[in-house]
Amino acid sequence: MQPLQSSSVIRSELRKLEATIAVDIHQNLIERCKAGDQSAFNQLYTLYAKAMYNVALRIIKQQQEAEDILQEAFVKAYRKLHQFEYQATFGAWLKRIVINQALDFIRKQKLQYADDVNDMNYQDVADTNEEVDWDEVDFTVDKIKQAMQELPTGFRVVTSLFLFEGYEHKEIAEIMGISESTSKSQYHRAKIKIKEILKSNER
Repeated sequence: MQPLQSSSVIRSELRKLEATIAVDIHQNLIERCKAGDQSAFNQLYTLYAKAMYNVALRIIKQQQEAEDILQEAFVKAYRKLHQFEYQATFGAWLKRIVINQALDFIRKQKLQYADDVNDMNYQDVADTNEEVDWDEVDFTVDKIKQAMQELPTGFRVVTSLFLFEGYEHKEIAEIMGISESTSKSQYHRAKIKIKEILKSNER
């Protein structure tokens, strides 16, 4: 995989990919599911399970818990499928359910994400709007994902939602119950720490 030039490239490429599937190609399967066809739902599970598992894993970081979240999300999606009216793609609708399940897990485990900016290991990170210079480090999407696993919960969740899931900070703030400025601050600080981690791994 070739190094990317900036984090904006990641979001741009993901948007291009999503644009190619804007028309819900699985509408027939979805309508069969709504009519009670279990085999159709099994096919949807096969089509989306891996991608949705990865969404959960990026947020939770624990494989077994991510698998549990995946199963719970599909059960909830099946029960709520009658509410799906193609205002978004099925994948986007399902992803929001997975994300909500993952955040519910974090809350139940009493893992903090709103106050992670006060983490003792992160107090030295400047809270500025200065853009991070990615040109100083060689990175790929996979390397960023690996580095994200070393971040505190809040930093990791915000970065995952913004960078990989395509949400804007206003949406992230609503999803996580934090302010928009906190979302932006955590993402900026996360980028700084990711850069430090990547530079350290190059040595």
